[in-house]
Parts: sequence; C-alpha cells; structure tokens
Amino acid sequence: MQVIQLKYPLDLIQTNTEAKVMALGFFDGVHRGHQAVIKRAVKIGHDRQLPVAVMTFNLYPGIVFNKVKASEFTYLSSVARKAAIMADLGVDLLYVVDFTQAVGQLQPQDFVDQFLVDLGVKVAVAGFDYTYGRPIERANMAVLPDYAQGRFEVVTVAEQTYQQHKISSTAIRTALADGDVDLADELLGYPYQTQGTVVHGEARGRELGFPTANVASTDNQRWPGIGIYATAIQVQGRWYPAMTSVGRNVTFGDNRPVTVEVNILDFNQDIYDQTVDLRWYHYLRGEVKFTGAAGLITQLKQDEQATRDYFQNYSLEKEVNDVPR
Repeated sequence: MQVIQLKYPLDLIQTNTEAKVMALGFFDGVHRGHQAVIKRAVKIGHDRQLPVAVMTFNLYPGIVFNKVKASEFTYLSSVARKAAIMADLGVDLLYVVDFTQAVGQLQPQDFVDQFLVDLGVKVAVAGFDYTYGRPIERANMAVLPDYAQGRFEVVTVAEQTYQQHKISSTAIRTALADGDVDLADELLGYPYQTQGTVVHGEARGRELGFPTANVASTDNQRWPGIGIYATAIQVQGRWYPAMTSVGRNVTFGDNRPVTVEVNILDFNQDIYDQTVDLRWYHYLRGEVKFTGAAGLITQLKQDEQATRDYFQNYSLEKEVNDVPR
C-alpha cells in the first residue's frame, strides 16, 4: 500500500490523481465501524476495477478546532498503525492530510472540490456521521451529493452496533479508561495494541522476583486505565504472553507517577531501549495497596497463574496471521 502525505494547497503534479474509490474518516482505532466503511469501499473498488484509497488526518481535528489541547489528547492508533490495518483490509493508497488551520477552515464546497474531485474520486464512501468543512458551515453526508454535483457517487454506511450500542472511538476510549479492555477489543474487532520503548525503572520488580519491562509510549497513544491485565508483548518479531500493570505502585508510596510495567512470562533477555508492541486482552484486577512486599508477591503469583490460565488455550503465534499487524 502506498502512503502519500498531503499538504495544503495540494501539489497535484506530485499526487496520485487517478480515478479511485475513496473512504473518508479520521479512523482513530480503525474499529469495526470504520472497517465496515473500508470494506464497502474495497468491494466497490473490486467490482468497478478501481483502486481504493483512504483519506485520514495526521491530527485529531478537535485539536485544530481548539476543542482539546494536543498535549491532552491520546490516540487509539498512530498513523503507522492505521496504515498497517488498512493494508490488511485491502486498501491500495492512504492519503494522510496535514490537518492545519487552513484545511480546517475550508468551506465544504472547497473541501469537496480540492480533496475529492481533484484527487480523482469517483465514489466517496463514509460513515453516516462523517462531517467536513469549517465548523461554522459543517456539512454532513446528507448534503454531500449536492456538493458532488454529479461528479462522483456518494455511498453512506449505516451505524454499526454492538449489543445495541453504537461502535465508536469515544466508546472505546471510555472502555479503556474504565480498564475494560475486553469490551474495547470487541468494539475494535481485534486486541487493542500500543507501542512503546523499554526504559529503565526502579528495578523493584526484579527484587520481588517478577522482573518487568517498563514501557514508555512513543506515539502519544492511550493506555488502558489503572489495573492489572493479561497482555502479549512482541519482542523482535515474536509474541510472548505477559501480565502488565498500569499503576502507581501504591504499595511503595503515595502520589507516584503512573507507569506501565510488563512481566513477560518465561522470558529472560535484556531489551532496554527496544521498541515493543503490546496487545491488551483481559482485565485481571484493580491496583491494590498492600501493607508490605510479602502480600504483593502473593498477589503477583496469583496474577501470573491467572495470566497463564487465560492463554492456556490461546495460540499467540497463530494470531499473527489473524490480527491486523
């Protein structure tokens, strides 16, 4: 899949403008609702023998519209993660728009003319709640055919639900904040995945007999809420079962910073400074303040067994071929 960075105003000479089907959206998380949009676009492209493109943005639009500070917003998926999932879904071309104030203030007709018509769109596919254009004139899918003026076809994908609730990035963020990675995974359609770098910590886990890899986020991604989880970690291309703590290590003091510490089962390698991927499968328990190290060690042994039990009938190696990379 080809990835093209778009800066406004567009340089059409250097940009792919051939006839295509285009899926539209921010696609944070590329959840099951987003996948329905992309799969519809891929089917249309296959039926009409047209390449399939997706257009997304490098920034959450709310940052540009001053609804949230960039330092406060965390993503469900980086652009690289989106690209990997979309490639697996059969997308041929990914446009990543540099979402500036100039782009955010475009009138709806100008956005349609320059980002759809000029890029060769013959069929535009988006979810029912897709919007475009500057906030004061925000347009939606209902009026997109008017702006298209017969130059391309518009296909709207209906709301996707899980247990009668809308599948949305907001619902996934809420589930993650609550520690409910099980629900988040259901809404995503695959295990939630984050990436980070292994950094030096206090080495307290090693002292307790449960050495951990401290992972710091590299892409401003959202961590699940405080708790203990059954996870898997990818190190040098191989997935290992693990138990992961998101917490403040309250047993050893109050008002400590939140850290992400991964105890990798049956693993004994030095991986400092390496980039690793984490998949979040199951919430085990909340963080507990113990009166001393002995009580914590007893609990960690129980957590390890619960993690082994969870993965007992689970093939992480097989999943490599079943889950978006």
